[in-house]
Amino acid sequence: MNRKLIPAFALSALMAQPAGALDLGSMTDAERDDFGRAVRSYLMDNPEVLVEAINELEKKQNAQVAEGDQQMIAANEDDLLNDPNSWVGGNPDGDVTIVEFMDYRCGYCKKAYPEVNSLLKLDGNIRFIVKEFPILGDASVKAARFAIATKQVAGDAAYEKVHDALMRLRGDITDESLSALAKQLDLDGEAIQKATNSSGVEAVIEANYKLAQRMGLSGTPSFVIGDEMLRGYAPEEAMKQMVDDQRG
Repeated sequence: MNRKLIPAFALSALMAQPAGALDLGSMTDAERDDFGRAVRSYLMDNPEVLVEAINELEKKQNAQVAEGDQQMIAANEDDLLNDPNSWVGGNPDGDVTIVEFMDYRCGYCKKAYPEVNSLLKLDGNIRFIVKEFPILGDASVKAARFAIATKQVAGDAAYEKVHDALMRLRGDITDESLSALAKQLDLDGEAIQKATNSSGVEAVIEANYKLAQRMGLSGTPSFVIGDEMLRGYAPEEAMKQMVDDQRG
């Protein structure tokens, strides 16, 4: 491929300056115009150079984002991994931990739900933590309060049943539907409903909001997988790859 050369005056200027220190301000207007035309001509004749530069920029930006995510995860590690108010599923002794920030009315959370469950079962060595992050309105908050109250009133096994049922629920979330759900699962719906407005439940939701804010999260689902962040839905295979990457 024919590669046009940058004019001699531009090459001389580049060689006379330290790397990255070309001073266009020292050129005359005519020299700057010539330099600009030469650069444009070069890029038009060799567009792959621009593509390479864009790809390199994206790599650097992605690396910066990943480094920032790792720093946020490390700074909030205890709240992410050791919060006694968060339900732990999968393998509690797993070598990789997935933390999900979710909303029971989030369509993509519901889409991710069977794929996350499939990954947990097929892998068998993943610790899974749920963080209620109700951001889609009053019904989302109502569902989150009910799930958290279930854990506090009836324990982890009851929470898991309620969590699974709410993730599969396609109808409206109301006091009536939640009472019916508790009855279906043979739980004390009255005691759970009474606890939904307790200070203990409020404290869990508030802590999750604050943690999400510190992590820079504004949508659901959002995942922390080891020391990586996944913002939004990804298919099971992509999550599996992230888990495998954590294991080196």
